[in-house]
Amino acid sequence: MEDISEERSRKRRRLSNDDEPQNNHRMLPHSLTSSISPPPLRRNQNSEIQGPQVTKSPFQLTWIRDLPESSNKDAVSLRDILGDPMISECWEFNYLHNLDFLMDAFDSDVRDLVKVHVVHGFWKNEDPGRLNLKAQAEKYPNITLHTAYMPEMFGTHHTKMLVLLRHDDAAQIIIHTANMIPFDWTNMTQAAWTSPLLPLLNSASLSEDTEPSPIGSGTRFKVDFLNYLKAYDNNPKRVICKPLVDKLEKYDFSAIRGALVGSVPGRHHIENDSETAWGWPGLKSVLGAIPVQSKDGEIVIQISSIATLSEKWIDRTLFKAMNTSKNVANSKSSFKIIFPTADEIRRSLNGYDSGSAIHTKIQSTAQAKQVQYLKPMLCHWAGDSNERASGSAQISDAGRKKAAPHIKTFIRFADAKKSSIDWMLVTSANLSKQAWGEAMNAGGDVRICSYELGVMVWPELFGEKATMVPTFKTDIPAPDSGKAEELIVGARMPYDLPLVPYGKDDLPWCATSSYEELDWKGDSYRVK
Repeated sequence: MEDISEERSRKRRRLSNDDEPQNNHRMLPHSLTSSISPPPLRRNQNSEIQGPQVTKSPFQLTWIRDLPESSNKDAVSLRDILGDPMISECWEFNYLHNLDFLMDAFDSDVRDLVKVHVVHGFWKNEDPGRLNLKAQAEKYPNITLHTAYMPEMFGTHHTKMLVLLRHDDAAQIIIHTANMIPFDWTNMTQAAWTSPLLPLLNSASLSEDTEPSPIGSGTRFKVDFLNYLKAYDNNPKRVICKPLVDKLEKYDFSAIRGALVGSVPGRHHIENDSETAWGWPGLKSVLGAIPVQSKDGEIVIQISSIATLSEKWIDRTLFKAMNTSKNVANSKSSFKIIFPTADEIRRSLNGYDSGSAIHTKIQSTAQAKQVQYLKPMLCHWAGDSNERASGSAQISDAGRKKAAPHIKTFIRFADAKKSSIDWMLVTSANLSKQAWGEAMNAGGDVRICSYELGVMVWPELFGEKATMVPTFKTDIPAPDSGKAEELIVGARMPYDLPLVPYGKDDLPWCATSSYEELDWKGDSYRVK
């Protein structure tokens, strides 16, 4: 049983009028209770210099247990997300689940009362993951398990998301990159996008709006989000998300600034008139609404898994889609891919254990050929190798060198110095056809295998004169990072800048290879 003082410290502090000092001025003379400060000086308003307005990053990094406080500023923990006693219902979507860990994050006073729905992808009855989940759920009468509709044999339910309904008639959506297991929320770099608290619509707004909403608006986000949830009910044999869809229909999403970029399994026809496109066609649709500052930007892809892919698919399907923009017809962005080496895994907080969550294969002829194709694009995660040490450029430290990456980010930087950002996507999707979809076939169909979900943001969403800039060890941009009367939007960086390219002998970490060199904990890595 936990110590009482520790139990109190784990609860979110509740503020009330009782926390304030009780001042009774009724019995005192007016002269003793009124202000004696002199009147404010008159200032010449025209002489004051108006600096830029700043807005915090739409994305947050997650808390890292074994890093100092200075590296965890503005970071978020699972208990920060789920520890509010106002939560009445929680829908948890993920690939891996530890239900004890999930339930422990709720406020202890309501932990047994919150209605918890867990959506997983273990569709085989004999799957050990399914059996383990079922055994865990038996301890919690308030947990309901749901098996996602999985029409593609090689697909996964890879989305990481929480949908919260509250006693104060608000709802909230959190789209993130971490599996619901302690390992992912402890010493691995992750990120989360958290919606504002969404109020109920008033009765006049409940009628359907037939006007199409622009990409990036909250009303369009709602359409795409509900379409994503409806995909779980494409199997006529059972209902999964319809009760959630019915509830969320009644909420006002207008405060959201961002576009949903998701994938749902199945064969999707490019030419149809569906409201929401998925996979790389969905990404292309969103990017078609986003202006860029020049045709020569640099797109930095940072993922935790690289599948075995053809050069044709990478270049002519995914990269071509990413070169789409609202205002530049033939964008020619260069591409960089951030992926850790074995040396960076060895020096990470968890040592070789971190490598269990990071995947690519380099052994076969086809895989080795792919590495050679990607090599000019590959960059280090930690950026603290000998190549960095020999350089003289000033380093912008993100504070996550030692926390190995499970996060997935796609960022288009507008300039070579990477001082400005055209768009940023945080998603569950890695570099794979299962996540983004095959190339379009002769019939105009794109086959997608997995569920994925992410959020795209760009400066224009926040104002006409908005600029988005990278921020390091904080969500808030520096006041001197923009011009007067501009709005500066932060974009929290998970990696250092400038990037460090792979050296001649560097190779990506491979979880299916053995490594004799010891990590910092004194362990080697052997594949059984």
